[in-house]
Amino acid sequence: MNDCDVAGLTSSELFNHFGFDRIIDRTTTPSIKWQAYEPDVLPMWVADMDFRSPPAVMQALHARVEHGIFGYEQDPSELRELIIERLARLYDWHVNPEAIVFLPGIVAGFNLATRAFVNADEGLLVQTPVYMHIVEAARDAGVQSHDMRLTRQEDGHYTVDMDVFEETITSQTRLFLLCNPHNPVGRVYMRAELEAMAEICLRRKVLICSDEIHSDLIFNDHRHIPIATLSPEVEAQTVTLMAPSKTFNIAGLHCGYAVIPNADLRRRYRRARGGLVGTASLLGYTAAEAAYAEGELWLRTLLKYLEGNRDLMIRYLAEHLPQLKMRAPQGTYLAWIDCRGAGLAQSPARYFLEKGRVAFNEGAAFGPGGEGFIRLNFGCPRELLLDGLERMRKALA
Repeated sequence: MNDCDVAGLTSSELFNHFGFDRIIDRTTTPSIKWQAYEPDVLPMWVADMDFRSPPAVMQALHARVEHGIFGYEQDPSELRELIIERLARLYDWHVNPEAIVFLPGIVAGFNLATRAFVNADEGLLVQTPVYMHIVEAARDAGVQSHDMRLTRQEDGHYTVDMDVFEETITSQTRLFLLCNPHNPVGRVYMRAELEAMAEICLRRKVLICSDEIHSDLIFNDHRHIPIATLSPEVEAQTVTLMAPSKTFNIAGLHCGYAVIPNADLRRRYRRARGGLVGTASLLGYTAAEAAYAEGELWLRTLLKYLEGNRDLMIRYLAEHLPQLKMRAPQGTYLAWIDCRGAGLAQSPARYFLEKGRVAFNEGAAFGPGGEGFIRLNFGCPRELLLDGLERMRKALA
């Protein structure tokens, strides 16, 4: 059954067709998510969904495996064209084929940018709390960390204080590492916010590297805007990182890409590979091409399912765990939960692991401002989500 055959089905029928409610045993695979803890622990931590990838992806991988030869392979021009078409369709962003640089992943992508554009006596600007590998990027590259905290309002909404943003930039700041949609707080930045940050970076001669790996995972009433699309001037000083990996649950196949229209930045970026950072994997290319070509209905269905999970969580916390505070994420499948009202300011993730046998990411790992929070991955069948919430309730009881 292909997408044309199922396009008229209801949401519930599509959930069933794509198997989003099906619980798949991952304990028999070398899964980081499912092997990190004891068998009685429910893992809801790393950003790795518990859904099968789109049927088209599995079919393409089967066909490629059946070919039987897995030698060195160049990046397929068809995938490059699919990415160009996708950027134009979704964002009215028109780039040339040579602007796309394939990568094994986005973490490699922003670490590569740090090494390409920031010298040892210079600095990298990040906004905390933020994805832990972004927090660690300056240290890993041996450069200065110039970090600022996002502003958390009483209702849990996060904003960027532009005065603090500019004050954090020094004469040594060379690169701003933006995370949008934001992991873990779930913000999808509005145009005015992006414009304000970009204007400051342009004026202060700070390059931008934008991690936009969750850009396809946007909920209703919100829209992702790549910061590079704001103007030709912003585009010329921006490296944009994207991938199908989170969207279509193919992270283990290692395929991401940077969009770098500026030829000089692209040359410096490529040169920084230094023989250490390769490109995507052969099967990663295969999966990415199938996902972008034929995975749109699966993605639309996934977003409806994730939105249902998100809303279920909000209702459950309000009714059963009012001491925990969560604002609905605008994008991603990650919930950022404030546990300080439950007296868990020190190590809430450890508490829930020990008392509830459910594993989350510790908020402190995301840098200043993350203390007392947990990050919960709700990209899973609803039955598992309810199990996790019940474990939390019993732990706090």
